[in-house]
Amino acid sequence: MRRINAFSFIATTNVMDRNTDKDRKIIDSWSTNASPWIRAVRDREIESRKLVTDTAIVDAVMNRNPESVLDLGCGEGWLARELDARGVEVIGVDVVPDLIAAARQAGAGDFRTMSYEDVARGRLVVSVDIVVCNFSLIGAQVVDDLIRATPSLLKAGGTLIVQTLHPVAACGDRPYVDGWREGSWAGFSNDFTDPAPWYFRTIEGWTGLFETAGFSRIEISEPLHPDTHLPASIIFCAKISEAQVSN
Repeated sequence: MRRINAFSFIATTNVMDRNTDKDRKIIDSWSTNASPWIRAVRDREIESRKLVTDTAIVDAVMNRNPESVLDLGCGEGWLARELDARGVEVIGVDVVPDLIAAARQAGAGDFRTMSYEDVARGRLVVSVDIVVCNFSLIGAQVVDDLIRATPSLLKAGGTLIVQTLHPVAACGDRPYVDGWREGSWAGFSNDFTDPAPWYFRTIEGWTGLFETAGFSRIEISEPLHPDTHLPASIIFCAKISEAQVSN
């Protein structure tokens, strides 16, 4: 079975000018690569997910004892299945129809095809205990808008949980500043094509975004790879005030 290093796709990154058109390219890339991605996830080919990050995100959610969770960028639905097995009601949203079709076929959630732009515009009407984004926030302006809309999806006292590449580990030898970078599928199978650009954010960039969205009490954890003892990811848990009430 082929093993994939989750950080391998950043090895050849380059800083690019901010351009929201690249958000569209991200969707195009994931639409193109939906089938190989489904195989990679379900065959557990991604080493860091198998060893560290899958368990880390499940634990981060379940440690808060939610009854309901919204999984933004749910992909083929693996996290929804894990949470459903633990008695949590899950709504999964993704813009790629083939990923949502695979999630629905596997079951264990309410899966909806919807873009982040639509969510940001208020077209998703839900009220949940936790919104989780697991390696699903890759873009720039569209992610900014989505995060700022997230409090309206949460119950009072709810929590946003984001797992993403650790900025220090993902930066490589590039400047440690927010900005667009090119990606590649280096380390993945030859079935993957047309790699998506991605927007690099520093830790300060992430926390600043959460704060501007109205979140407080931002907690950070750094799951470590058991072999390298280096961060395999970073997890942000941002809580909204008890006084905030979802729309």
